[in-house]
Amino acid sequence: MSRNKMTERETVFDPLRKKRVPLTPEEDVRQRFIIWMHEKKGYPLSLMASEYSVKYNSRDFRCDIVCFTRDMAPGIIIECKAPEIRINGKVADQIARYNMILKVKYLIITNGVVTFAAKYDESGGKYVFIKSIPDYKELDDGNTGSKK
Repeated sequence: MSRNKMTERETVFDPLRKKRVPLTPEEDVRQRFIIWMHEKKGYPLSLMASEYSVKYNSRDFRCDIVCFTRDMAPGIIIECKAPEIRINGKVADQIARYNMILKVKYLIITNGVVTFAAKYDESGGKYVFIKSIPDYKELDDGNTGSKK
């Protein structure tokens, strides 16, 4: 993390966007989660995107992080919030809106303090909470990440 002498604003390097970005509390959560997913869960940085654009009802939105399978199907949407932001129904609605377009297998919401993860249950046709986030190998098990 460094200070940009022109603006005196602290920045952090985003390995997915391949540039320095302002270090806000939400950005800190996003960058820590990217590194954790890569180092602890085996997600290749080349198959992750931050600030991933989606269009819904003619409006543009940005998913904080999207993880893709090797066949480039979106498999996980991760919504990051600053630590002081409560994870609530409004945040769940936000990630659900993104998922109406991407139709992924896993949804994750985190504020760096609390993390919730859900997996699409094909037999029940709904998302169910899961206790742990899948390793990349589990996501990319030969199936596309998208729910059918």
